[in-house]
This record gives sequence, structure tokens and C-alpha cells, in this order.
Amino acid sequence: MPSRNAKFYSLLLLIADVLALMLAFSVAYVLRVQNDPRPLLVPIYAQTYVLTFLAIVPFWIATYASLGLYASTTYNRRLVEWSKIAVGSLIGILLVIGYEYVSGERVFPARLVAAYALVGSFVLLVFERELMRALRSLMFRLGRGTSRVLIIGNSAATKDIARELAETKKSGYRVVAMNCPAHLVPSELAVEHFSSTDEALESIKRLHITTIIQTDLYDSSERNQRILSAAQINHINYSFIPGEAEFYSGKNTVDVFLGYPMISVSQTPLIGWGAIAKRVFDSIVSLLLVILLSPVFLLLIILQKILNPGPVFYISKRLSQFSKPIRLIKFRSMSAKYGKKDAAEEFIAMGREDLAIEYRRNHKVKDDPRVTTFGNFLRVTSLDELPQIFNVLKGDLSLVGPRPILPQEVEFSEGKAALLQSVKSGVTGLWQVSGRSELSFDERIELETFYAQNWTFWLDLKILFKTLAVVIRKQGAR
Repeated sequence: MPSRNAKFYSLLLLIADVLALMLAFSVAYVLRVQNDPRPLLVPIYAQTYVLTFLAIVPFWIATYASLGLYASTTYNRRLVEWSKIAVGSLIGILLVIGYEYVSGERVFPARLVAAYALVGSFVLLVFERELMRALRSLMFRLGRGTSRVLIIGNSAATKDIARELAETKKSGYRVVAMNCPAHLVPSELAVEHFSSTDEALESIKRLHITTIIQTDLYDSSERNQRILSAAQINHINYSFIPGEAEFYSGKNTVDVFLGYPMISVSQTPLIGWGAIAKRVFDSIVSLLLVILLSPVFLLLIILQKILNPGPVFYISKRLSQFSKPIRLIKFRSMSAKYGKKDAAEEFIAMGREDLAIEYRRNHKVKDDPRVTTFGNFLRVTSLDELPQIFNVLKGDLSLVGPRPILPQEVEFSEGKAALLQSVKSGVTGLWQVSGRSELSFDERIELETFYAQNWTFWLDLKILFKTLAVVIRKQGAR
């Protein structure tokens, strides 16, 4: 259920879109009619042009609305929003041209006016939306327009959700109270903690709660009903977020079975045409990258020979789709004598049992003493990953996908990662660009499962752009 603030923001977006479209059409008219000496197809006075625009703009806005541009699921995701603005602007221009054809009345005095209006509407709407996004973040930072949240639950997801919502300038939420075991309250959050659900619900008016988020369905149906009833009585928002991500993060459909609501989960779109389309995209992009980056490969090979004597590449045995063994190609970043055995065994042989423990816990170590100086440069800049483009071209990997696992990690990834073994692994993925530097193995699995269940081309493009940003900021994997 959209909150009152979300509805108000959507209304502001609609008004701003109308103004941006009006400006785009006006600029298009001025550029062609008043600043271009070439003859027009048909003379149309400015007043007639404006009146025609006012008659058309409701249909244009309706097109944007049908594409979801006034829904939080769109305006909270920048790349999705931009793409829908582009599609909506194109459809809007086609509607006007179609109206001209059917009615026989000219709307645009020249063809360039339509072209200017198309480009102008896209550019101005993107600019206007970014300005609105910045203003909203500023208001959130000042505590205006935010939702005051009470979180109720006992699962590990409760703590994670609280931390994510605590970034108010991004989420628009302010966590003010939690009803959960004390150890689930993040230490960095100044929130009121309740051990009793009844006490938490009684505080709704005192703390000005506007949203309840529940992360568990309790054994007591009466207790669950009290929570929902409290939200209904106080006319505040209620959301239920199950703690087990693998049961709800896919493409869900709701139907009725024997009079009961039935939720069916489609495990992954990465089958059938989805897998074919993704493979075609990977082949084309990887081939272009190999051609464009060939000078970089040559330079790195020369530097590797000079600064890190030994084999140029490191071949790692990994498991990809359906646990198929693949030979992962990377620029070697460790000394030539390492990388031949399991990392934990090599750390023990070096007398670094602490690193062996860290590796077995996180499947990575923060400061790996096996890495050379030039190898560290390759890792920090993520240049060591470049040769994996050849794995993509060969078909062993995808550009975006779950992380290919080591053979010894199979025992750690059973159960929750079952779905991941049915899709092709990737060079980069959701967990690499999540913006969270210290992810546990289970958290990485959850992010990758979410990707597999919710794959779209837009998600792939978003991850690729974010990967580029991460590399530029030197936040590559280490």
C-alpha cells in the first residue's frame, strides 16, 4: 500500500512532468520556427500549437503512467526510470504523429519540431526527475516526508532490514522502534527496544509510528492478528517481509486454489528464451571487448613478465552451471609458487593459521601475503579479472551472474545455493556491486539467489554500469 508521502511525491512528479513537457515542446517550436530560416511544411501559430499541446498532454501523461513512471518501483531505480522515459517519449511522439495522420490536421509545423520535441522531452524529463530525486533526498536528510517505522520479528533478516532502512536519505524510512530479541538491534541505531509485542503496539501513537514491518509469522495466529489489527486501527502502513529470501524473491503469481490464495514462484527467467537472449548478448559484447581491449592486454602481459616473473595467467578450477568444471582465466596476482593447493593449506604451511581460519570462514582473506606488489595493483584495479572475457566468449561464463565457486566450496553452498548451480556463473554479479564491503558467505548467496530469481536485461545493464563505477573508484575485489 503506497504511503501518503509516496502518493504526494507521485503527484509532484506528474506536475513536474507536465511542466517539463511544456518546456520541451516550446523549445522545439522556437528552435525550428523562429530560429531556422528554412520554409515550414505548414504555418502554425504559437497559440494554436500551445492549445494543441494542452489537448495532447493528458494522453502523454497517461502513457507515462501506464509504464509505471509514477510508481516507487520505477522512480526509485534510476536506469529503469530513464529507460521508461525514453520509451514513453517515443510513444508520445508516435501518438501525436498518428493523430496527425488520422485527423488530417497538422500539429507540428515541420518534421524537425517532432525530432526536437522527442529529444527535448527525454532530456528535460531526465533532468527534472534527477532534480526531484535530489530534493527528495535532501528532505529525507532533514527528516521531512519520512516514514517512522516499527520493526517486529525474530529472524536474522530483522537486523539486516533495520540497517538498510536506517539510511534514511536513500530509503525514506526512519527506524524508531524494534520488537525483537536484543541482539538483533543494530548497535549503531538509536531506537527504542521492546521485548513485548503488546508494549510495542501501545507505543504507536506516542512514537508517531506510520509504518509497521513484520519479518516473522509467529506460531500464535492471535499475536499476528494483533499486529495487523493495530496497523488497521491506527490507519498506518503494514508490510510483511519473510526472512527466508528464497521463498519469496522470485517472480511470484497469486491465484486461488480451493478457495485459498496460492502463491507460485517461478524459480528463474534464465531458461528458454531468457538464456538464449543472454548468451547472444554475452557473445556480442565479449567479442567487442576483446577487440577494443587488445592493447591493454598486450601492455599488461609485458608488465607481468617484467614485474611478476612466471606464468602470465593463473588458471583456476571452478564450477559453473550444473556444477560443470571450467578453467577460469585471470592475470596471476600471487607469487608463482602459490595457488597450486587449497588456500587454507598454503596459509597453514606459511605458519598463518589465523588466515586459514579467516579463509574457511569467509572464503577470502583481507590481506593475502601470497599476493605480489604488481599483483596487488591488478587486484585493486580489478584488471586481473580482464581475461575472463575469453571465458565469456567461449561460453563458460556470462558477463553477469553468480560467482563461480571453487570445488571445495560445494559443501558450503548446498541447500540455499541449489538454484545458483542451475544458472551460468558470471564475471561480475549483484554481490560485487552491492555497496557492502563485508558480506558473509550466506549474504552473498542470498544476493545471488535474488539475481537468479529476478533476472532481467535491465538488471544486467545496471550491474555492468555499477561494476564500471566500482572499478573506477578502486573498490574491486581483493
